[in-house]
Amino acid sequence: MYEQFRARAETVGAEVHRFKTRDEALDFVLLFIRNEGIQDAPQSCAVWADGPFLNGIDREQLRGKLPGLRFDVSRETAADARIGISEAGFAVTDTGSLVSDQTDVSQRLVSTLPAIHIALIGTDRILPDKAALFTRINPATSRYIAFITGPSRTADIERVLTIGVHGPKRLVIVFVDGMGGVNI
Repeated sequence: MYEQFRARAETVGAEVHRFKTRDEALDFVLLFIRNEGIQDAPQSCAVWADGPFLNGIDREQLRGKLPGLRFDVSRETAADARIGISEAGFAVTDTGSLVSDQTDVSQRLVSTLPAIHIALIGTDRILPDKAALFTRINPATSRYIAFITGPSRTADIERVLTIGVHGPKRLVIVFVDGMGGVNI
């Protein structure tokens, strides 16, 4: 299902990568944000929302290696960030969409305000379609479910397409084999 998801997601403008281990995925993310010129300056930082991926990782050591990498998510830090990093709950193959429980406002902020959104997800969280997804979502515990399909895009009445007006200009999806994920 990964290849089908990847094809659909890339069709709508997402960038999709896959890694065997969390360490490989972390190395990719750190290199990516370094190559994007992240620094401790307005509109140049990266903000990373808390999640299971970060468990056991020394965040202070990462901040020391990459000035401009922040873990304190607020409306101000997310609005000031160039890159936002979060975790997704599921990937839906038939639409190439990510699905996240964004009840925690920090997840919403890092996935919508920065120009680039990096979404981390376990490869085992890929589902074939929305019907399979709806058997996994628990409305009693999930108050804010977000479907993310490619970078933000809109078109005016003359059909002039604009990317990134209402959200990120780039969506980078990072799959990790065996990572698992959070239940939504």
